[in-house]
Amino acid sequence: MKVAIVGYGNLGKGTEKAVANAPDMELVGVFTRRGPDSVKTATGVPVYPLKDIYEMKDKIDVLVLCGGSATDLPQQTPDLAKYFNVVDSFDTHAKIPEHFENADRASKEGNKVSVISVGWDPGLFSLNRILGEAVLPSGSTYTFWGKGVSQGHSDAIRRIDGVKDARQYTVPVEDAVQRVRNGENPTLSVREKHTRECFVVAEENADLEYIEKTIKEMPNYFKDYNTTVHFITEEELKKDHSGIPHGGTVIRSGETGGNKHLIEFSLNLDSNPEFTSSVLVAYARAAYRMCQKRDFGCKTIFDIPPILLHPQSPEELRKNLL
Repeated sequence: MKVAIVGYGNLGKGTEKAVANAPDMELVGVFTRRGPDSVKTATGVPVYPLKDIYEMKDKIDVLVLCGGSATDLPQQTPDLAKYFNVVDSFDTHAKIPEHFENADRASKEGNKVSVISVGWDPGLFSLNRILGEAVLPSGSTYTFWGKGVSQGHSDAIRRIDGVKDARQYTVPVEDAVQRVRNGENPTLSVREKHTRECFVVAEENADLEYIEKTIKEMPNYFKDYNTTVHFITEEELKKDHSGIPHGGTVIRSGETGGNKHLIEFSLNLDSNPEFTSSVLVAYARAAYRMCQKRDFGCKTIFDIPPILLHPQSPEELRKNLL
C-alpha cells in the first residue's frame, strides 16, 4: 500500500513513524507548502512541493492529511478527495456535517474514498459513545479529557502581551469522575467536569497580575472554568512541560430493569500527535480496502468495520482475536 503524507508538523512526523510500523505499507513521499529543501524527514523519504501532488496521483494509494482543522483541512480534504483516497483528523465538531458533505461529493465524483474526523476525539471516543448508547439506551454518557496539554489553549495564552511561552493542561475533576463511576448519573456543568492549569513564562518586567487576570477572564477558553496560573522559568518549562501528553475517558452509565451498569474506555497518551497518527494510519488501510471494493464516498468511524483496520486476514482475526 503506497502512502503519502500532506504536512510535516507533529502529526506528519507521527504518521511517518506509524507507517514504518505497518507491515503492509510503504511511505512514498511527504508533501509540504514549505520549500522541500527545508524539510528533512526522519526516514529520508522524499519531500515534494504540495502543488506537484496531482502529478503523482497514480503512484499513491492513500493520502494522510496532517494539516489543521481551522483552515487547512476544510479546503484540502475536498480538493484532494476527488483524486486520492484520503484520511484526516478534522476535529471541529460543529462543522463535521458540512465537512462530510464536501468530502463525500468530491470522493464520489472521483470514485475515491475519504475518511474524515478520525483520531481519538473525534474518533475512538466517538465509537465508544455510540456503542455505549446502543447497548445501554437508558443512561447518560460522560466524556472527560486529560490530564493533557491543550495546544489551542496554550497558544491563546502565548498571544497575551507579556507572555513568552506557556502550556495549558486540561484536568478532569476527580470528584466528578468518581460520581459518574458510582452510577449517580449527575448533571455536571463545564466547571464541574474540568479544571485548567496554566504554566506561564513571562517576559522580563511583565505585569503578572494583568497576565493572570487576562487568562482567567478569557471567554471561550478559561472564563467558565476554575483556572490556576503558575509563573515559572523558561528552563522549568523546557524541563517539565516539553511533551504533548493527553488522554481521557468515555463513560456510559446506564441501567436495565433496575440493575446498574458502567462502560468505560480510557486513554493515557505520552504523545497526542503520535497516537492520533497511529489511528489515521489504521483508517488509511480501511480507506484503501473500501476503494478496492468500490465503496466510494466519505466515511466516518461509524461507517467502517473494524476488520478493515487490521493488517491480518479475516480468517486470522477470527482465529486470534474473536
